[in-house]
Amino acid sequence: MSTYDDDSVTEILPPLRVEDADRHAWDDTCDLLAAGWGAAGACTALEAHGRGLEVLIADRFQGGGASAKSGGIVYAGGGTRQQRDAGFADTPEAMFDYLRHETQGVVSDDTLRRFCEQSVENLQWLESHGAEYGSSMPPGGGKTSYPPDGYYLYYSGNEKVPAYAGPASPAPRGHRTVGKGQSGQVLYDQLRDACRRAGIRTRLQSSIRRLVLDGQGAVVGAELWCLPAESPQAREHARLAAAAERWQNLAPAYSDRLRGRLARIERDYARPLAVRARCGVVLSTGGFIFNPQMMREHGSRYVRTFKVGATGCDGSAIRLGSSVGAASGQLERVSAWRFLSPPLCWPKGMVVNSLGQRACNEEVYGATLGVRLCEEHDGKGWLILDRRLRRQALKETLRGGYWWFQTMPALLLMLFARKGKTIEALARVIGADATTLADTLARYNASARGMAEDETGKSADSRQVLEQGPFYACDISVSSSAYPMGGLTLGGLQVEETSGAVLDRAGRPIPGLYAAGRAAVGIPSHMYISGLSLADCVFSGRRAARAVAAVTATPLPAKASV
Repeated sequence: MSTYDDDSVTEILPPLRVEDADRHAWDDTCDLLAAGWGAAGACTALEAHGRGLEVLIADRFQGGGASAKSGGIVYAGGGTRQQRDAGFADTPEAMFDYLRHETQGVVSDDTLRRFCEQSVENLQWLESHGAEYGSSMPPGGGKTSYPPDGYYLYYSGNEKVPAYAGPASPAPRGHRTVGKGQSGQVLYDQLRDACRRAGIRTRLQSSIRRLVLDGQGAVVGAELWCLPAESPQAREHARLAAAAERWQNLAPAYSDRLRGRLARIERDYARPLAVRARCGVVLSTGGFIFNPQMMREHGSRYVRTFKVGATGCDGSAIRLGSSVGAASGQLERVSAWRFLSPPLCWPKGMVVNSLGQRACNEEVYGATLGVRLCEEHDGKGWLILDRRLRRQALKETLRGGYWWFQTMPALLLMLFARKGKTIEALARVIGADATTLADTLARYNASARGMAEDETGKSADSRQVLEQGPFYACDISVSSSAYPMGGLTLGGLQVEETSGAVLDRAGRPIPGLYAAGRAAVGIPSHMYISGLSLADCVFSGRRAARAVAAVTATPLPAKASV
């Protein structure tokens, strides 16, 4: 029975079973088949090729995926060259202490420690394949949602927030790939070009719809559905795919319609190709933010978010794994982004919920704030400013040299903010309880004057008395049309953490099947911070490749225990 979910997502078919893989009629063969050519798939392929494996990469489109649309931030620490050049003495232990607070046990301490200990080497590995990283930090203490051009090292999470800081001095770990504009495409281009230089084969406009199992239940290959190369349908498919990604920010509904047309071309014109993977199949096709049914089932709080990712993030890896009995986890975890910096003075305002109660520490990382709003406050929130702070924020926004995607939402939010001469009048305008909002502001101002501790743990540098009317309420709710809240899924297939082997529902590895990146439960799967996903693509992709390479010497026994 098909696990087809929607007219814009890849159709997944039940597995094909063959008794003897060596005697089956295959159309192509390889040692390792990587499904998806984003950062995780590219890192898997490069590591496997470096270990002597014959690799084939299959991608539903032309490669890149969500990685190419990202900011190109790699979360790295423990003493990178860039950190040292900027004057920071980070250690793997300090990085572990901080991330342990953020990850909340989503992976074992041993896995998290390996991630931190391998961080410096993984960044150097990216550099060996052409990516560049710098040590220049943006003004304002290095805290921003995304650094301006010319700045490549910054605090990309909650490292400077007192409630999250460990015993060591905070260190910046957001390493932005050197390049103009948002650097995700720059990083991906370097990985793509490295694959091409290595002679790694690719099959583009080809998606895996079915896994192939042998008589013992091991994954021995996959059935790709490929558009005929250079055909009119393939050219139209490529055109529509590029348009869907290009218009996603400005016309998401139009992009969704294009995705439906893409899927229809695939259903009508793609043809099956059986590929033998002698050592293993690695699923690295991303998350499921573009799968409406999965979002309604697992992320109902976040269906109103603006989808962050690429068309291929349709849950195909999770559904393929499920077709052969794989377990999944953390599917309810979605990263919702509500950044209050820049303008850098915005965190001095006060964020309240629809009742007028304080919602969160305003200086936290944007995904921390977004998730709090969605999970604890029904997706509703207001940023409260007084006349002085609003004037300060407008001046900073207009003169700060920020990115357009930072400047425009900030200006729109402030220009169309609700207004009240007094805080009680503002409460009536936004539908909050006047007494509650006035009491909340009184406590906030008391902490800003140093008369009391801030109830959310906000640092003294981020507090400012709000007393000069009129007062303004900027709508930072998930439904805000002026400032869409981005959403990115974090869950995936459960994997054995030393190899990336996909686990079945009894917790046993499925022979021949691996997952990497956002297709798998990994380091970012509890709470996302900028750069952690790309860093995990490198970590988990290389891990899977090493495990597959080891199969050539020591075959994985069927249904081995963890």
